[in-house]
This record gives sequence, C-alpha cells and structure tokens, in this order.
Amino acid sequence: MAKLYSNENFPFPVVKYLRELGHDVLTIQGTVRTGQLLSDEEVLSFAASEGRCVLTLNRRHFVSLHNDKPQHEGIIVCTFDPDFAGQAKRIHDAIGLNSNLSNQLIRVNRPAK
Repeated sequence: MAKLYSNENFPFPVVKYLRELGHDVLTIQGTVRTGQLLSDEEVLSFAASEGRCVLTLNRRHFVSLHNDKPQHEGIIVCTFDPDFAGQAKRIHDAIGLNSNLSNQLIRVNRPAK
C-alpha cells in the first residue's frame, strides 16, 4: 500500500478510511510540523523527505508545483467530497492504477451528479 502525507486542508475522515484500506497515511497534525504555517513547497519537500505522496485539496497550487518541480514522491489532488468513504475508495483505486507514484500527478475528482 501507499505511503501518503495529507496536508492541513485534507479531511481527516478520508485519512481514516484510507488507513482502514491499508495505506500508511501521515497527517501534518501528526508531525512536529503541526501549527506551523508551511508553504506548499515545504509540504512537498517534507513529504519527499519522508518518501510519501502528498494528498491535498489544494489543486491549483500543487498542480503548479508539479509543473515547476516534477521530481517528487507523487501528488494526489482531490476535489472536496462529503462522501468521505467514497472519496477514500476513489483514491485507493487511483493508487492501484499507478504502480509507482513517484513524479506522478494524480487527480481524483468528485463524481458528477
């Protein structure tokens, strides 16, 4: 399973479901970096230093970061979805489609209604 790092804006219930699916998810709140105002670059750098793919709802900034700095451990950008279990399943499925997350930008969107 994947090693992931969720930034401060990522819903904790999704993290919980991802852990139940077997993923190793570290949250920013679970590190000594909690309470610090980290730039997106610092979040990406920390995740890379820990060998983790970033999980974020901050699509615009992280897509831009990927374009500027394509060498990283992976970025999964998501749209907000109040169906936390469904969102975790979609992330899990997207990870399963990619044998190696390094340098990948993966988009996981809320299904159209």
